[in-house]
Amino acid sequence: MLNVNMNASIPEFTLRPAEGVAEPNSAQPPQSDFASLLGRLASDTAVSVQQGEAAAIAGVQGSLPLQTVVEKVMAAERTLQAALAVRDKAVGAYQEISRMQI
Repeated sequence: MLNVNMNASIPEFTLRPAEGVAEPNSAQPPQSDFASLLGRLASDTAVSVQQGEAAAIAGVQGSLPLQTVVEKVMAAERTLQAALAVRDKAVGAYQEISRMQI
């Protein structure tokens, strides 16, 4: 049987910014634009894939433990999947805009 205390008080919660996160300042322009964000995403993805390939080669040669090889290859795969998802969304958005009537 479930006992519920109907007289119990509900604790109050207050929202505040996370520690180490600066408050947004509307007077400052954004630090980067969308094109530079996509550029960084592409370069970070390429670096991650290269690290995964290097780890796989080192694992085949026996100079890197199997667990480390698997971790690096899986990290590269996740990064690549995320980059492909962003690309697919960008292409979809472009196609949607191109279908709009002027």
